[in-house]
Amino acid sequence: MSTSSPSIPADVASRVLFHFGHRGIPAGDWTENLISLIARADMANKAKLTAAYPDYAGAVLLAQHADNGIEVLQDIAAGRCTRCKQDDGPIADRNLCEPCAAPMPLDGVA
Repeated sequence: MSTSSPSIPADVASRVLFHFGHRGIPAGDWTENLISLIARADMANKAKLTAAYPDYAGAVLLAQHADNGIEVLQDIAAGRCTRCKQDDGPIADRNLCEPCAAPMPLDGVA
């Protein structure tokens, strides 16, 4: 199972951060139970929950298994690009700003 970051909404990142004891927003009862269930599930059931709730499962996987997962979730919750850490432009796919989402090719020709 991959810990790469799918496009995680800021509110989901904030709720998962709160669940793991970091600054965020508390989730409602149902959502808190979902986050807890994903966090405690074995890998087979975690895969099933990922299919049904990819944003929450992706955020929980980041928090639990990625070396910098908490920092990535904090960037997402704050509306910052997870690559360059800037918050001055619109965020595109995979929680990257538009310039980071479409970087210049290595040969310099766009």
